[in-house]
Amino acid sequence: MVRCHFSRLLGEHKKRVADVARDTGLHRNTLALLYSEEAVRIDLSTIDKLCAYFNCAVADLLEYVPAPRGRRK
Repeated sequence: MVRCHFSRLLGEHKKRVADVARDTGLHRNTLALLYSEEAVRIDLSTIDKLCAYFNCAVADLLEYVPAPRGRRK
């Protein structure tokens, strides 16, 4: 599964979802889904804007975590 570390980045930079939405032009609902790790897909342009905003690599935002054996979908 892919883990999203958007909420961690917000905390580290002392930002709120509203701050990021205002500064990047990304829709607040998109950011809320990333925050709660409920997003089903993320546009590359969204990843690009978030990485530029937080000055981080994609690996700082998203992480692949293998699913336990027998639980793959």
